[in-house]
Amino acid sequence: MKSSLSAAEARRIALAAQGFARPRPAAAGTRQLNVALARMATLQIDSVNVFARSHYMPLFSRLGPYDPAALDRLLFAHRSPYVEYWAHVAAFIPAADWGLFRFRMDDLRAKYGTKADGFFQSNREIVDWVRAELADRGPLRPAQIEHDAKRGARGPWWDWDVVKNALEYLWMFGEVAIAGRRGFERRYGLAADVIPADVLAAPVPREEAIRELVRRAAVAYGVATAADIADYWRIANRPAVLAALADLTDSGELLPVTVDGWTVAGRPAKAWLHRDAHVPRRVDATALLTPFDPVVWFRDRAERLFDFEYRIEIYTPAPQRRYGYYSLPVLVGDDVVGRVDLKADRAASTLRVQSAWWEHGRPADAAARVADELRAAARWQSLESISVSRWGDAVDDIADVLPEASRHDTGPSEPVALAPEEPANVEP
Repeated sequence: MKSSLSAAEARRIALAAQGFARPRPAAAGTRQLNVALARMATLQIDSVNVFARSHYMPLFSRLGPYDPAALDRLLFAHRSPYVEYWAHVAAFIPAADWGLFRFRMDDLRAKYGTKADGFFQSNREIVDWVRAELADRGPLRPAQIEHDAKRGARGPWWDWDVVKNALEYLWMFGEVAIAGRRGFERRYGLAADVIPADVLAAPVPREEAIRELVRRAAVAYGVATAADIADYWRIANRPAVLAALADLTDSGELLPVTVDGWTVAGRPAKAWLHRDAHVPRRVDATALLTPFDPVVWFRDRAERLFDFEYRIEIYTPAPQRRYGYYSLPVLVGDDVVGRVDLKADRAASTLRVQSAWWEHGRPADAAARVADELRAAARWQSLESISVSRWGDAVDDIADVLPEASRHDTGPSEPVALAPEEPANVEP
């Protein structure tokens, strides 16, 4: 195996590791969903729903227009093989992996559960009451839990009430698990009622867990720096990550490499290639990526891989937005060649391209391929038509190859509402 890689080889390795070197299946069912989820190892959750909620998007990016209800059945079924936890951030993981995050549960309890003047200790009566309610009644939505505190002072997290706060802390500490959702509202249950007993009985020791998470990140990325690996699971303990990388290198599972153009302070950056990583001669994908896809979720890595500077602008005042409210990176071939800001206008059954922009290096057929992906996106979301705005240097190119699309005016001052159910992922 090579000890150095070109930038193009690194891109292809990274995309292949995430499943983009394979053709999309003619039809995607449960097996294909499970395979894609296994490649990513975790699936980030985010509440923004202007086009589609983020956890649906990576499967569409890899598999094409699948049935979202099939993913719902897989993720939210009784005794689902998947469960939610703070993995990358709030994310789905295999329920069998619950024990890998015991060290994080312990760290979060030490951080938030022990301060005398913190929420958890200051509201122990309510916490104990909520825990008892779940023990007596089984998994519940917050709205199903009644307590005088719900009519009192509001909590500090996004105006959630104290009962919801108690549930969230108990979830972070591993006492409570998510037993599914109704719509987008979580159902909380005691971990013993949600997680298989053999998994609960086998927490993984910290050092072993971090080593395994580092290994899985290396597999999921194909080639990566230590910072990339640490970010995959948001492991802040850099010495522990470096120790795991050294151990995996000594065992021969990881191979030290340099990548052309990957530098730190002007010197070649240290990187690792997984021994099983595939180095395809060509990757010819077309995909719209959510901002929370593993391909781009660590912005430093996205810039290193694709020379793509990316920030979402949902919290940027509308007149100051450069690209749009929630622009999606556009993958064509083996490179990110643009971004499109999409909105599903359900009332008008229209997919609105609110803006579209090119990056460097797009191939001659990029517009046509993006147009086909927009048609697939509209079909996936059961939208009957497409409308293309006049904002961005790619909109006219796309409209020219979408003769069935209408045009509309939009711009950086047009507001788009944030989905109200939950805030975006921010650790409390």
